Amino acid sequence: MKVTVCQFDNRRDHLENSFKSLAEHAREHGSEFVLVPEMSFSSWLAASDKPTETAWREAVAAHDAMISRLEELGVQAVMGTRPVVDQGSRRNRAYLWTEGQEVAEFHDKWNLPDEEDYWEATWYDRGDKLFTTSRYKDIRIGVTICTEMWFFEHARSYGKQKAHLLCVPRATPHGSTDKWLAGGQAAAVVSGAYCLSSNLYNPKGQGDNLGGLGWIIDPEGNVLATTSAEEPFATVTIDPDFAERSKKTYPRYVPD
Repeated sequence: MKVTVCQFDNRRDHLENSFKSLAEHAREHGSEFVLVPEMSFSSWLAASDKPTETAWREAVAAHDAMISRLEELGVQAVMGTRPVVDQGSRRNRAYLWTEGQEVAEFHDKWNLPDEEDYWEATWYDRGDKLFTTSRYKDIRIGVTICTEMWFFEHARSYGKQKAHLLCVPRATPHGSTDKWLAGGQAAAVVSGAYCLSSNLYNPKGQGDNLGGLGWIIDPEGNVLATTSAEEPFATVTIDPDFAERSKKTYPRYVPD
């Protein structure tokens, strides 16, 4: 199974080119599954500590429009997160787009930071603390949205649910990428799943503080691929059977 991660420039004047470049890469490499970053199809709302209903609804519309175009990527499945309004509550919601099917929504972000450049708890509400897998064909997919990755009980739970993929869509800053990569390696080992992450990216001093670095890590914590400003996309062939076997080995088999 070929999977693709990215660092995605979501600046207004660059977003369309980022999308087309991702499509070109995915088609060229024959990718089957693409992970896009956290709320990737609009500006990063939480950079401001002054939320507005207008900005939120514009971001909802922007994501709706781009998700309707995901077939242009030429792949069978895409995962990411999107802003939604659910019974008056603003949420950051994971979705799974599958070719020829309705978009599945399956997790609202629970662990919300609230600090400079990342005023997420100011902008939207927590979800329902439901960390259940979604499914693409026979592949079970868990998601920890950005900050949720650091709460490793979620990775442990997904391992018990026999997840093959642990997806971490992110919006994280420059200067912290090494720390995040180390966390991704730990999450892969804890879950016994392939850990995939895609991050938003704006060049330093040009837009918001979004530092890029996507990764693909195997269930033993080995880094198979990363992205960079020079190589913003990475595709790797993974073995779902290896993720299944990994559930039976250390430390996954050890009881709580």
